[in-house]
Amino acid sequence: MGEVRVEAVLTNEVDETLAAEGRLAADQVRRYKADALVDTGAVRLVIPQHVADALGLRVRGTRGVEYTDGRNDPVPVTSSLVIQIAGRDTVEEALILGDEVLIGQAVLEKTDMYVDCVGQRLIPNPAHPDQPVTKVKRAAPHG
Repeated sequence: MGEVRVEAVLTNEVDETLAAEGRLAADQVRRYKADALVDTGAVRLVIPQHVADALGLRVRGTRGVEYTDGRNDPVPVTSSLVIQIAGRDTVEEALILGDEVLIGQAVLEKTDMYVDCVGQRLIPNPAHPDQPVTKVKRAAPHG
């Protein structure tokens, strides 16, 4: 399979909230546009240090990672950010690692996006083309 890349807009979630409350000007919200690699072998969102710095994200702690060669390391994990891909968004924390933005399965699941291997692109779940849908089992309806 070839690479699947997508334009991703990453936004500091605290800035976005402050702007929505009128406590920060909209043009002060920190955003970063990336040509992100969709990595179906990864679970988490991964961003480089320079992206975390540009967004002003706080390091909330560390998470253990296991590399494909079997090595294990603790890596920093960020405070919340908003990731938007193909018109859909979700709130996520990110591992700070490497030199490019990698989109893992958690973001794909939360945005209800599929990888079209033949077309080498992301597509909305054909069953939910207009908006993401999250499956929930045995929860009481809201309201």
